[in-house]
Order: sequence, then structure tokens, then C-alpha cells
Amino acid sequence: MKRIRVKQVRSQIRRPKNQKLTLEALGLRKMNQTVEHDATPTILGMVKTVNHLVSVEEIK
Repeated sequence: MKRIRVKQVRSQIRRPKNQKLTLEALGLRKMNQTVEHDATPTILGMVKTVNHLVSVEEIK
């Protein structure tokens, strides 16, 4: 299964509650924090919700 690396690049301050909760569910709590996940449909949907706050790269 593919893996992705997600890094928070923008602040969650002044964002809607659902976006804050999505970042927390992804494991992102601070700026410039990086986490790795399997590229499942659930995770990809969460990333799509906050795509303007994070950067995503595929891990080989």
C-alpha cells in the first residue's frame, strides 16, 4: 500500500472547527509537524479537507 507524508504548513488559527479536528485526527498538532500515513480513502479524504493547510508527498 502507498504511504504519504503530510506536513502542516499553515496555522489552524481562525479555521472552522471541522478543519481543526481533521488536523488533530491526522496527528498534526503544531506547525511544521510531519506524520506518515497509509494512503487509504479515509486518510485521503481528510487530507482533501485541509489541503490548503498541509503539504503532501508520496513516500517510495
